[in-house]
Amino acid sequence: MKVFLIILAVLAVLIAAVLIYVHTPKFGRAPRGKRLERIQKSPNYHDGRFWNLEPTPTMTDQQNSHPFLNFLLQNRENRKPPEPIEVVKSDLKSLPEDSDYVVWFGHSSYLLQIDGTRFLVDPVFYSGSPISFVNRSFKMTYRYLPADMPDIDYLVITHDHWDHLDYKSVKELKPKVKRVLCPLGVGEHFERWKFNKSQLVEMDWNESSVSDIHRSLTLHCLPQRHFSGRLGGSNTLWASFLIESGEKKVFLGGDGGYGKHFKAIGDQFGPIDLAILENGQYSEGWPYIHTLPKYLLLEIKDLQTKNVMTVHHGKFALSHHSWDEPYKTEQQLAKDTSFHLLNSPMGSVIFLNYDNNR
Repeated sequence: MKVFLIILAVLAVLIAAVLIYVHTPKFGRAPRGKRLERIQKSPNYHDGRFWNLEPTPTMTDQQNSHPFLNFLLQNRENRKPPEPIEVVKSDLKSLPEDSDYVVWFGHSSYLLQIDGTRFLVDPVFYSGSPISFVNRSFKMTYRYLPADMPDIDYLVITHDHWDHLDYKSVKELKPKVKRVLCPLGVGEHFERWKFNKSQLVEMDWNESSVSDIHRSLTLHCLPQRHFSGRLGGSNTLWASFLIESGEKKVFLGGDGGYGKHFKAIGDQFGPIDLAILENGQYSEGWPYIHTLPKYLLLEIKDLQTKNVMTVHHGKFALSHHSWDEPYKTEQQLAKDTSFHLLNSPMGSVIFLNYDNNR
């Protein structure tokens, strides 16, 4: 009986510790008040959560009846690079303001400038997990940090998963950020983190906003096929974005599997000058929420894009494919002459020349 009471006491302490931990600021906050009222009016929200445009099971039973268990038991060899990944150290604060460019920092984090407007997308410079020792990033020869970033016009968050929304990075970037562009519901996290509500450009799918920083710029929030949640549930939206500046159109794909929305976006906005697409952390066990390599070319064709950059690899091992498989996929894509693949070392500055590929 005494042992039983000790076990109960230990369990009670552990449960209390977990409850306290999940209420710390890094977990953000569930939407409430007027934001929740807006969410409940969304055509993409019902039965207490957001939904994809087509049926999207998070996992399938193609491998066995327990795909997550199968993932945990997979051969873990070659999931991380044997040597530190070579990263180019660029002085981002001295880059010309009159040039369009993109700089990739690994996974889905990149700096993008279009017509003098700077966008920093899904910056995860510290941890892609709520627990620091879980999901450690690969070793690199140089690691970019918030201090390396220039002033940012738009901090873009495609959804609130930990490998796209890093609390510590966001807090350190806060003094440099003019606006936050995010899907519906994600703004609740930023309000808890003391961002001003006036800084938030928070949109539902198929909504657009003319920039109040540069009036020639229009921001479009578009569908994606994924899910969301800092602590389970999908009470915040996930999205892709399209930036339209004059004749230029740049698509920010975010996370998601192949679906009918790609053709719809291409039909509405194509031809697109540059599409930044997911390539990595996929599995036959979750084929609807991350893009399998065999669908990448279909996405490119559907979007009617002439320039392509792939992300969502190079920093974390979130699936059981080898760490370098996405790079091999890029090599295959580069053989297709109907579009131009942007492929440079991490951290290098890629200056964009759309005219050559229009």
